[in-house]
Amino acid sequence: MNNDRIQQLLRFVQEQPEDPFNVYALAMEYRGEDPGQALHYFEKLLTEHPGYLATYYHAAELYEEMGDRPKASMLYQRGLELARDQQNQKTFDELNRAYRRFLDEED
Repeated sequence: MNNDRIQQLLRFVQEQPEDPFNVYALAMEYRGEDPGQALHYFEKLLTEHPGYLATYYHAAELYEEMGDRPKASMLYQRGLELARDQQNQKTFDELNRAYRRFLDEED
């Protein structure tokens, strides 16, 4: 986790709150070392920018790692629907593979 980068991203979020990429980048920066803080920013994205497709894969994966399988499943499904609606085949395929792996782990 790079504190300088985090401070820069926090400034970007304050200066451009309408830009979901800055919040996403902040969540990803926290992802490895502070999952709780990453989750905070993923939730912010899901609430304030629900159409930001990149959020769903990583948020679902984080919820899965934290043991909240129902929330992870819901996010994978919602991401698949959004990818289909946005006609984003590449992201749909990535989410679909991750979701199938997730379901296989239940068996």
